[in-house]
Amino acid sequence: MTRRHSTDIIRAVMTDNDRPLILLTNDDGIRSPALWAAAEALSEIGFVTVAAPREQSSGAGRSMPVTSDGRLAEEQVDIRGKKWKVYAVGGSPAQAVQHGILELMPRKPDLVVAGINYGENLTTGITVSGTVGAALEGASFGVPALAVSLEVPAEYYLTHSDTIDFRVAKYFTAYFARALMDMQPMADVDVLKVDIPSDASETTEWRVTRLSRQKYYVPVVSPRALLEDPANIQFKIELDRDKVETDSDVYALRIDRMVSVTPLSLDITSRVNFPELENLLKAKGAQC
Repeated sequence: MTRRHSTDIIRAVMTDNDRPLILLTNDDGIRSPALWAAAEALSEIGFVTVAAPREQSSGAGRSMPVTSDGRLAEEQVDIRGKKWKVYAVGGSPAQAVQHGILELMPRKPDLVVAGINYGENLTTGITVSGTVGAALEGASFGVPALAVSLEVPAEYYLTHSDTIDFRVAKYFTAYFARALMDMQPMADVDVLKVDIPSDASETTEWRVTRLSRQKYYVPVVSPRALLEDPANIQFKIELDRDKVETDSDVYALRIDRMVSVTPLSLDITSRVNFPELENLLKAKGAQC
């Protein structure tokens, strides 16, 4: 269903002691200008604790590397003339969420936000995304979670470029953060994945979508003479307009140029008919 967002959400007047607590992280690392843009936007809504990976961690998914040292380094960041205390975490984005909730916050947060990510996170390949992985980890603690990504040219994906304009992404980050905290929890909706077109404005429409099953980030291996030679697997973007599903995140973002809002569930069990599957397995198994 297509909706146009409104600006009539009522903001409650709160003291510093009863403002919502928001945990903010990302997968691009603690030095990302996009992280600081999100922090600024969310600070209008609640008290923001920033705990993000010390290093670039794109592609980390929801991983928990045993090699992570777990060190928490308190740093000062200047955001538009204001000094912020943030925490650089020696670990993955999901581990940053764990440290934030278990060690850095006075109580369980009211919201976990991952982003703003340099580059869109689309299709079933989102299991690779450290942005989505961090949001899923927050949701595993029973906290509403938001994963926000901004479409940018591929050459900016692993950068901390300050040439990208995050003003519209900030707007939608705050909009959906308020909505998530204001609404009653819905069964099977643990994370909202929000992807924003590069040419979006604050009046751009948004649509609830599903994950496309079409490949979007297609793996490509670098050529090499010998198997023992080093060769990184990179990716290329493919968009088949004739095959992509009209109700999908890819269609909304890339074709209709709308903000895509995809509800995600921690329960990745297939929604197949269990008795039907059991019968098929039994029938096939009996033939062996």
